[in-house]
Amino acid sequence: MARLFGTDGVRGVANADLTAELAMELSAAAAKVLGEAGAFTGRRPTALVGRDTRISGQLLSAAVNAGLASTGVDVIDVGIVPTPGLAYLVNTQGTDLGVMLSASHNPMPDNGIKFFQRGGVKLDDSIEDSIEERLNEQWERPIAGDVGRITTDEGHALRQTYIDALVASLEGVRLDGLKVVIDAANGAASYTAGPAFEASGATVVGINNTPDGLNINDNAGSTHIEGLQAAVVEHGADLGIALDGDADRCLAVDATGAVVDGDHIMAILALDLKEQGKLHNNTLVATIMSNLGLIIAMREHGIQVEQTRVGDRYVLEAMAQNGFTLGGEQSGHVIISEYANTGDGVLTGLHVAARVARSGRSLASLASVMTTLPQVMINVPNVDKMRAGVDPEITRAVTQANNKLGMSGRVVLRPSGTEPLVRVMVEASTAENAQQVAEQLAGLVASRLAL
Repeated sequence: MARLFGTDGVRGVANADLTAELAMELSAAAAKVLGEAGAFTGRRPTALVGRDTRISGQLLSAAVNAGLASTGVDVIDVGIVPTPGLAYLVNTQGTDLGVMLSASHNPMPDNGIKFFQRGGVKLDDSIEDSIEERLNEQWERPIAGDVGRITTDEGHALRQTYIDALVASLEGVRLDGLKVVIDAANGAASYTAGPAFEASGATVVGINNTPDGLNINDNAGSTHIEGLQAAVVEHGADLGIALDGDADRCLAVDATGAVVDGDHIMAILALDLKEQGKLHNNTLVATIMSNLGLIIAMREHGIQVEQTRVGDRYVLEAMAQNGFTLGGEQSGHVIISEYANTGDGVLTGLHVAARVARSGRSLASLASVMTTLPQVMINVPNVDKMRAGVDPEITRAVTQANNKLGMSGRVVLRPSGTEPLVRVMVEASTAENAQQVAEQLAGLVASRLAL
């Protein structure tokens, strides 16, 4: 049986794969597992529950609230809030458990359930496995006064607390004089991004910020950035910020309409933190899929890049283990650990804008610190992906290719986490060279590992 939890919680088509019954069972099981593990601090544990703007979030959050209350957990339903906002509130409010209903950048029919334990951190794989094992078990339920209470965050006071913290993270830096276009993807940031930027002094032009429960991520946000590019040019803005449905990732657009991806954003923020003396050990954490151009640019500025497996959880692990202060992914998940313990798109956008304001330079000028090397990715399907790293001929060919590319290129072979395929990624000084090497290696993988 396939594992229910993926790399970022449990996801599926709402009310088909991810039903109200499953949501209730998952939340009850999570409360039992964490309670028995000593993760709860008092006799009456507490939980915060949030959701993005998908219409299915209403029924799923009701089910989660019921599941938690059935175990004796007191619940505050925060309503619509970004995923990083819920994580922040779980941490700062001293809450024992957080549950977020969101499928991030996925299309509207999908939804998901993500758990945070005390401190606002994601659950370890072992805890998720224990939750799966406890689904649908028979157990002694609390009764009478021992059942949990469910309340709502009237007036969205908790959400405002999060917005205030975003503004405070700029530590007095003002964005006055900057015009910023914000694409909220008709998601949770529709209620937080604009207010945070405006409170920081920016002139805000909002697009895709009128969610109706059905239009989240629909030709909008960080996965459909074309609309933002056009809007920035149309309004003569200094920059644009593209968020996804739950606002845990951020991409940017400069005044000319050019995209500034997660690698460039990390480069900009790494130099900013280094200048302030806040970049711990002068180290940036990125995944193996970040462009080699980032590594070269950071090396030229005395910054080391520590690379991890793909996934923000692995970036977070490396940061936590070593006290690093900045990390992220090319996709726009950026973690600034002084202010957050998860990727936060609005926080990232604010600090990019603050760098523009503080330096007096355009975003295009700041982003020019790194040059993106041509990158070619070929997916090789229907292969035994587990042998990709041990087949001697493939290993030899990869070594030879890396030696030939030298400091101006590299090869990464990565098995897919969900499909029987191997991803062959090649970077080189020219697109032609990258394509040639990638095709040669993809052909070898296909012949050697065919099922």
